[in-house]
Amino acid sequence: MKKISLFAIALITFLFFLSTAFPQSKKKKAEEEVYKFEMVRQVKTTPVKNQAKTGTCWSFATTSFIETELLRMGKGEHILSPMWFVRHAYPEKAQRYIRYSGTSNFGVGGQAHDVMNVIREKGMVPETNYKGMNIGEVEHNHGEMADVLESIVNAVKRNKGGKITPRWHEVFESTLNIYLGTPLNQFNYLGRTFSPTSFRDSLGFNPNDYIEFTSYTHHPFYSQFDLEIPDNWSHDKYYNIPFGEMIALIDTALAKGYSVLWDGDTSEKNFDRKKGLAIVPQEETPEIVAEDSDEKKTEEPVKEKFITQEMRQETFDNQTTTDDHLMHITGMAKDQRGYKFYYVKNSWGIKDKKYDGYWYMSEIYVRLKTVSVMVHKDVIPGWLKNKLRI
Repeated sequence: MKKISLFAIALITFLFFLSTAFPQSKKKKAEEEVYKFEMVRQVKTTPVKNQAKTGTCWSFATTSFIETELLRMGKGEHILSPMWFVRHAYPEKAQRYIRYSGTSNFGVGGQAHDVMNVIREKGMVPETNYKGMNIGEVEHNHGEMADVLESIVNAVKRNKGGKITPRWHEVFESTLNIYLGTPLNQFNYLGRTFSPTSFRDSLGFNPNDYIEFTSYTHHPFYSQFDLEIPDNWSHDKYYNIPFGEMIALIDTALAKGYSVLWDGDTSEKNFDRKKGLAIVPQEETPEIVAEDSDEKKTEEPVKEKFITQEMRQETFDNQTTTDDHLMHITGMAKDQRGYKFYYVKNSWGIKDKKYDGYWYMSEIYVRLKTVSVMVHKDVIPGWLKNKLRI
């Protein structure tokens, strides 16, 4: 009798395991594969980088964009240094912060044009020649550096000595050199000696060929304005066009073999870091669903909202759309319904990422949550150039 009981218990335990563990695994797998994507078009690009513990997405995304442009131009694959642009943007940002008595933004963020402005003045270098990694770690980490730099400019701003001395520039520059490395005047690359500007010129890269667009109604369309976001600390101007034309511009660029630099809001819960997916559902879902919940799991792609220009403006004005993150659009895909998604290269590395460092962003998400884009001037149609007087 004792043996039968033990056998029965073992059998019941085994059957329970089969009836619970395997169906749950299948359910979990089905949940993860709700969206099935087919690539429509894709632009050749360079490997995904990792910005790690820094707020320098603006430099990483723009660097990826430039590397991809060099591939498109037939210049070969060149892995550029994002930290070269960070190193040279900081002193200009600090100078403005002091001149504006601390009212100009001195955060870690920036915009795509910050990279182009550095290239215009200081050139560019390969990452092998300027890694910006003087902290003895295997990944970028700007936590301490950012605090130290901020303490310097705040000390200068307080002007305790009664006047600002010229020596603060030296302190600021030397701090950058300690953390990131002293800028190069010359370097050897592929058997040749370059300066940062001669390297830029040898590749035929012209930062003036790239234009930024946005789409908001608080300024006239087909005009330029200083986009009111904190990371536009340099007060560069963006062309303002209707959002339907901005979407068409992205699609035209991809169709012609060009990629697109994207700036927008990634703080939404529907920018799902686990699933590598960004959507705007018609109906909001609870942020957390218990593992043992009886609530029906999603078994097909969700329906999304219809986005209007007015919705874009409302979310910008009430700051539910914020300038969080820059990424790099390198392709277009469609899901099993035929709905359009953009294939977006991020700068958070590839470890434990569902799509190896890429995201799928629905067109609906892009319509609502895009703050700005940068494209090559050659993808802008003639009629739009005429309206903008480019």
